[in-house]
Amino acid sequence: MRRLTVAVVVLLAGLYPCSSTELPVGEYSARRQALRKELDGGAFILFGATRSEATSRWTGFVQESNFFYLTGWNEPGAALVVLPEDEVLFLPLRDRERERWSGPQAAPGDAGVEAKAGVRRVLPMEALAVELPQLLAGVNRVYTLVDQPFTRKLRRLLPMREFRDARQVLARLRMRKSEMELAALRRSIQVTLQMHRAAAERLRPGIYEYQLLAPMAQVLLEAGCEQPAFTPIVGSGPNATILHYSGYRRQIQPGDLVVIDVGAECGHYAADVTRTLPASGRFTARQRRLYELVLGAQQAVIDAVKPGMSLGRRSPNSLYRIAVDYLNRFAEGPNGEPLGQFFTHGIGHHVGLDVHDLEDPAEALAAGMVITIEPGIYIPEEGIGIRIEDMVLVTEKGAQLLTGDLPRHAEEIEAWLRGRPWNAASATGSR
Repeated sequence: MRRLTVAVVVLLAGLYPCSSTELPVGEYSARRQALRKELDGGAFILFGATRSEATSRWTGFVQESNFFYLTGWNEPGAALVVLPEDEVLFLPLRDRERERWSGPQAAPGDAGVEAKAGVRRVLPMEALAVELPQLLAGVNRVYTLVDQPFTRKLRRLLPMREFRDARQVLARLRMRKSEMELAALRRSIQVTLQMHRAAAERLRPGIYEYQLLAPMAQVLLEAGCEQPAFTPIVGSGPNATILHYSGYRRQIQPGDLVVIDVGAECGHYAADVTRTLPASGRFTARQRRLYELVLGAQQAVIDAVKPGMSLGRRSPNSLYRIAVDYLNRFAEGPNGEPLGQFFTHGIGHHVGLDVHDLEDPAEALAAGMVITIEPGIYIPEEGIGIRIEDMVLVTEKGAQLLTGDLPRHAEEIEAWLRGRPWNAASATGSR
């Protein structure tokens, strides 16, 4: 049954290319309706990113994630107003000169633009200052992201209103994934796992860290995904102990551990998976012992995931505390220290449209949330860095491991690496 499920997911992933139209407009309309219930008669105003505010070297313009969550709109310079009985999308007027450089962009008055956006009305962005006071006549409470540049202008346009930060409201909505979101996340996960497989195929002593990026980038682009969900981490030997290492310049040596932390962003949804691999194909006795302890801590946390638990370090029912307590049972640091002190980051985070997805720290885990579980041990004096990161779906009764098709156990990893041709003498690393 498991193989059949995986095959179906892979087949569906191939049928649905990654694009801003992957989810139907009805999905975004349902999200706005859920938001409307949270506003309790208030209004919500959100500005999308402008072309100058958010760009990617891979894809050009990148929409603000909250705006995309509520609209699916992936063009710059827009604004959304959600009212108790109405909703309006403001779009810039057509600029023919700009379109010569960046291509056609939808504009107010275009035939079918309301249906394309899935909203009731589309008005010119240039008319927002005039339209907004009329739209919000009789509305006393306004929700917005108070740290956005436009908020100061909103306060001038809408005097005598109570402004509230919408971040917690949006977080509560975004933390629970719909079935369509879960399908999008599974697509990104499958591509990410294939990226890891491609890197493992290339891994051998003598090559450079950057040479593991090339096969992963090829998988990402051939899958039609927009970009990496974050700057990939490929750290070998001492670089494996640097949490966000991105130098990529070191030559991988025999006996090194290599931490590969990577995620694909496909259809705007992110994945995040980490594996620690022995460059020579086998762990040393010390590496294997520490690896198995990190894996044990991860499994203890996964087994404890259920509604009501928390990712916070000091929160009640803390999953982080479970990992630290597990590692502290073993006084196997370089000088006999408990291993918990070498676990130097959090136990995980929510994943969705952002790799570190919007979350409300006060909210306990609930069914429908997708999180990572990523314990690690980092001992610079031994040149040992180990992190194992997997994504899980919180269910009513526990957790579903979403990334289990990639080997996690030491013996699985060694067998996996033996399954490809490898000859250290034939490595052809280059500067």
